[in-house]
Parts: sequence; C-alpha cells; structure tokens
Amino acid sequence: MNALLASNALIKVTPGLMIWTIVCFLIVLFVLKRYAFGPIQQVIDERRERIRRALEEADEARDEARKLLEEHRKLIGQARSEAEEILGEARQVGKAMQQRVKEETEADRERRLEETKRQIEAETRRALEAIRSEVAELSLVAAEKVARKSLDDKDQRRLIDEAIGELDFSVLERND
Repeated sequence: MNALLASNALIKVTPGLMIWTIVCFLIVLFVLKRYAFGPIQQVIDERRERIRRALEEADEARDEARKLLEEHRKLIGQARSEAEEILGEARQVGKAMQQRVKEETEADRERRLEETKRQIEAETRRALEAIRSEVAELSLVAAEKVARKSLDDKDQRRLIDEAIGELDFSVLERND
C-alpha cells in the first residue's frame, strides 16, 4: 500500500514544491486581502451602517407614530366630549324652548279665556239692560192700560224706577 501512496505525485512530499505553494498562497492571500477583502469588508461595513440607520429611523418613525396616535386619540376624546357637551346644550335649549312655548300657549289661553269672560259679561250686561228696557216699556204699557190714561214723563219715570227696583236680576247674574 505504501507503494501506491508513493507512486502518486500529488501526495508525494516535495520540499521545493511545498515552499512555492506556500509562497503563492501567501501572495494570493496578500492580494486578496489588499484588493478584495478590504473593499468587500468596506461594503459590508457600509451596509451594516445603513441597516443600523434604517433601524434607528424606523424606531424614530414608530415613536412618532405612537405620539401621533396618542394625539389622535386625545383629539377624538376631546371631539366626543365636545359633541356630548353640544348635544347636552341642544337638549337644554330644546327643553327651554318647549317650556317657553308651553308657557306662551298657556298665557295665550288664559288671555283668550279672560277676553271671552269679559265679552260674556258685557253681553250679559247688555242683555240685562235690554231686558230692563223691555220691562220698563211693558210696565208703561200695562200701567197705561190699567190707568186708561196717559201718564206724564215724571210719572212714567217714577213707575219705571219702582218696577225695576222690584225686579230681582241677581238670579240672572249668578248664572254666568
């Protein structure tokens, strides 16, 4: 088996080849580090910095969004309380208007009722005066027929006053 291993040129240890391989490796490593790994690392660092800034901006945006949301909630709360206040005032104004209309209607009804009572009293007085006049006329006619003579003005007036004085109109006045 040693013979097989020794016969392969890639596995065979050759000191000159090994040194050149190490030298080539170090040169390639130096070139890669200088021209490839540096720019790659710089790109990675820049990207890491951009990601960090983006995260900070996202945090700031989230904080501002929270603040705006809180302000929005406060504004909504204020708007609701103002709406409730306006609604309460509107209800009070409505009740006050309703009460005022009710009072005005009641006052108008009372005024009309008083006016109607005055009209009824005035009509009652006119009717009583008319009845008194008729009674006086009838009394004169009856007195003339009884006396069969015509009375003078003085006697007529005296008879009328006596007839009216004897009549009781209080019964008619109490019925209104």
